[in-house]
Amino acid sequence: MTLTAIILLLISTITHVGWNLLGKREHPTSAFLLVANTLGTLCLAPVLIRYGRVLADFSPRVWMLLMLTGICQAAYYAALAGAYRSGDMSLAYPLARSLPAVFVAILTQLIGQGERLTGQAILGIGLIVAGSFVLPMTRFGDFQWKNYFQLSTLLALGAALGTTGYSTIDDEALRLLRETIDPTIGHAAVTTLYSFCEGISTSLWLAVFVLMYKPERTSLRQILRTRMRVAAITGASICLGYNLVLIAMAYVSNVSYVVAFRQISVPLGVLLGVIILKEARHAPKFVGVAIMFVGLVLVGTG
Repeated sequence: MTLTAIILLLISTITHVGWNLLGKREHPTSAFLLVANTLGTLCLAPVLIRYGRVLADFSPRVWMLLMLTGICQAAYYAALAGAYRSGDMSLAYPLARSLPAVFVAILTQLIGQGERLTGQAILGIGLIVAGSFVLPMTRFGDFQWKNYFQLSTLLALGAALGTTGYSTIDDEALRLLRETIDPTIGHAAVTTLYSFCEGISTSLWLAVFVLMYKPERTSLRQILRTRMRVAAITGASICLGYNLVLIAMAYVSNVSYVVAFRQISVPLGVLLGVIILKEARHAPKFVGVAIMFVGLVLVGTG
């Protein structure tokens, strides 16, 4: 992996943790992430000027997948917001970030999408699961069901399932686009255009959810009046982090290096939650995250 890729991925990692930290401090609602996602998506709008004509080549199946991935990403945002409102970032972030590696790996095997899992990847999945059981404990040996059925943990699990859904769908949609779109346009341009459409789909589904519930509608009005600046920073960070990953892929020999390197965000998110947000510093939390981190690297490079 080149120095350029390392620098880009480090910035992307810090950006990702940063917007999650900012969101947690804002006691986020679905309405907040609706505004943030919409503003972040608009950062990609210039791609329409040059490549908007490519939308005509999107097949009906791709448009259907865009609708489905929007539902999954909206569910991810809504669950993540709830997890941050009801619990610690140092607990919710590693669960929401790590468990999709397990779920995606299992799901792709079940539907016959992707390569067969290696022994190393299976070991990594086992470590992630083990770390997930250690993480919520307040002390070693404190195995109680209440540690795992607290609202924040369940919502983090919901966020992970949302990530699993949109990650799997995006992989299929982008594969279809690579097979049908003129290759001279460039993979990065097509991916960015797809990302813009996905962002619009996500905002539409989030808007449906927000408008259905009075507390969310109230939150939306308050955000539009007083918190637009914070929402804009969050949205721009989401957009920047994602696109830096896309750019970094051009500077590595194997995309698995990108997947593995990005997992630095897991321990970093926990450390920032503990240091900046003054969250609980239980020893099992650090041990659980360390085990999950090793598992993620094994999955990413396996």
